Amino acid sequence: MTFADDLRAVRAGLDHARTVIARAARHTDDVLRALPAPEHRSPEQHADARAVIDATRTLRATFLMAHVDAVYDELTSGRTRHLRVTELAHATAAAFPGLVPTDEQLADERARPQAHKEGLEVDQGIFLQHVLRSPQAGPHLLDAMLRPTPRALELLPEFSRTGKAELASVRVERTGTVARLTLCREDSLNAEDNQQVDDMETAVDLALLDPAVEVGLVRGGEMTHPRYQGRRVFSAGINLKTLHRGGISLTDFLLRRELGYIHKLVRGVLTDDDSAWRSRTIEKPWIGVVDAFAIGGGCQLLFAFDHVIAAADAYLSLPAAQEGIIPGVANYRLTRAVGPRLSRQIILEGRRIFAREPDARLLIDEVHDHGDLDAAVERAVERFQGSAVLANRRMLNFAEEPLESFRQYMAEFALQQSLRLYSADVIDKVGRFSTASTTGSHTPVQEK
Repeated sequence: MTFADDLRAVRAGLDHARTVIARAARHTDDVLRALPAPEHRSPEQHADARAVIDATRTLRATFLMAHVDAVYDELTSGRTRHLRVTELAHATAAAFPGLVPTDEQLADERARPQAHKEGLEVDQGIFLQHVLRSPQAGPHLLDAMLRPTPRALELLPEFSRTGKAELASVRVERTGTVARLTLCREDSLNAEDNQQVDDMETAVDLALLDPAVEVGLVRGGEMTHPRYQGRRVFSAGINLKTLHRGGISLTDFLLRRELGYIHKLVRGVLTDDDSAWRSRTIEKPWIGVVDAFAIGGGCQLLFAFDHVIAAADAYLSLPAAQEGIIPGVANYRLTRAVGPRLSRQIILEGRRIFAREPDARLLIDEVHDHGDLDAAVERAVERFQGSAVLANRRMLNFAEEPLESFRQYMAEFALQQSLRLYSADVIDKVGRFSTASTTGSHTPVQEK
């Protein structure tokens, strides 16, 4: 069959279309296996690999344009099962061979540095873009991601009893009616990776599910890093050294982060209580405190908080242009907060925003000297308690961030971020950064 024949076939009946996808994927795998590993290929061999990969991706995208709802319904038993993005990708690989990479293929990819991968996660990005675009499948997937994690449900009874949870990168302590989440990656300036995302979602779930909690507070802990020893630091963003090693996942980090705990900060956690006719989500106000800096992913978090307090010498930045990746939902939320001109300066040009400059008032609610921060935090916590705060917060979020526009943004993000992960400029920048870090000239995180 010709490629044109395959294109027609994947638009036809689902049963035949899935066999065409599986056959095309097997052919692509055969071609890639016959070539040297990516790091040893000649320019001509890279071109051959790219041609066969792109042809198969065209078939996948065409297949999904025709069948995404049928695929999703089959995977979720008519939308009665709630699969998170990683679970959904796993189920898809088993039920629709060749549509997304298998667990074995992904494990092999993760064992390689980012520059030596085939870029199989792009196929996950294509699949999730079409799922999120769908008016039927997309909202169902968003609901699945708003549900509490099994880990949080397991830890909830003990947390409710003691008011404490010690996770690898986050400490949670309930004092009065406040859940205090302290970011505690002491040696790496609270750099983000898959573990940190898992811990943060667990911590946010605990705070939202515990009926004794009325307000959530997020702040960086004291660091052991030589340059900031003994000082609080909010976050240095994504761990670039981990990215270079191939340890940053599209589904477990980049998508879980945005659709999971950050979205829960805005929307709340979704419960299974069908009798909760007032709302099926449990929502609470969130306050963030920035000591030193909030870079990249740390800065993105601020856009989901209801109130931000910063030290007078703190700064914010989104060095997306330097890194080459998309800064999460910042392109969506930042424009709403500060307008298009300042957003472009921050995201496209890497402009830092210092807490004391006038433009910072669009992103930071209060600025205080270090000695006054703790008292300012307690005053804010007191202001944000009460049912009227919750009701008005919900209506503000409803008006500012409609679920439908968020879903459409995330659909495009799923594809574009997967492409950026494997772009030549990102691999080159991250590789140079990681090489420099081994000589001691940089820290292994995006501290710039």
